[in-house]
Amino acid sequence: MAVSTAPLAPWIARQLQALLAQRGHAWLLQGPSGLGQFELALALVRAWLCDQPGVEGACGQCPSCHGIDVHTHPDLVVLMPETEMLARGWPLSEKAQTEIDDKKRKPSRDIRVDAMREAIEFAQRTSGRGRGKAVLVYPAERMNAVTANALLKTLEEPPGDMRFVLATDAAHQLLPTIRSRCLSHILAWPEADEVRPWLATQGVAGEQATALLHAAGGRPAEALVLAEGRDAARRWSQLPQALARGEPGALADLPLPEAVARLQKLCHDLLAVQLGAAPRFFDTADLPRQPLPLLVLTRWWQQLAQSARTAEHPLNAGLATEFLVSSARQVLNSGR
Repeated sequence: MAVSTAPLAPWIARQLQALLAQRGHAWLLQGPSGLGQFELALALVRAWLCDQPGVEGACGQCPSCHGIDVHTHPDLVVLMPETEMLARGWPLSEKAQTEIDDKKRKPSRDIRVDAMREAIEFAQRTSGRGRGKAVLVYPAERMNAVTANALLKTLEEPPGDMRFVLATDAAHQLLPTIRSRCLSHILAWPEADEVRPWLATQGVAGEQATALLHAAGGRPAEALVLAEGRDAARRWSQLPQALARGEPGALADLPLPEAVARLQKLCHDLLAVQLGAAPRFFDTADLPRQPLPLLVLTRWWQQLAQSARTAEHPLNAGLATEFLVSSARQVLNSGR
């Protein structure tokens, strides 16, 4: 099973120390995606449960830290959508895994109410290692109203040794009653000068790191995701021209939600340029030189917003991608 021993990014480590210096049984970590919500949340519960924690967090060497690293800690429950659990290597409950293995259903993209009820039952039990218990919820906006309401009472009146950390990049989607029961921490944007050395330790260095960090809008985690593609920096810079030519491969091999997200970034920058602002994700030289009609761009933005709502459940992903490329081609050539 996967073991997570990589050191924390410096901006995450600073925020961890600040959180550990405060008291509270429930934290809500929020901010734009790609700033390290999950990493900070996991580091926080590691420190809470560690046998020998320091001011900088968990020791990383004790049985508690090892139990979290191998995803078997008896006093930690991690609540994520089943798709996220599987992607990150966290085990599902025996019942859920059996249902999926037997093809009775697909992995859930939301946090299931059954999993929440099991977590609430876990909260009432005695700590197995005597350091208290913790529940981590990520991304917290994936709780529907039923799941969130099931959490409310325990969140408001937890057993004495029980602590919660909820992490999200869409806090506005949470129930107000959930938000009001948590102490809030807004994640800090890291400085580019500290991100680039960190990216180099992850195998993304030099001009590629600069280009992908720009493409990610300054979000380090997203820059790493973009770097997973072959020749990623060049493909990103050439995306507007490829779409203007209507090349079918412009969005090839991308999950539909990611394809839509990249088009939204392009549309954002085109709108910014038309309004006299600087682009955020692309270099100005990579964007069309001719002015594009503002009305066309606005309608494209609305169309992409609709596509984003259905991207995870497309009737036909191939046809949907073809439609996205065709629509982009029309927009990018609308100024001629």
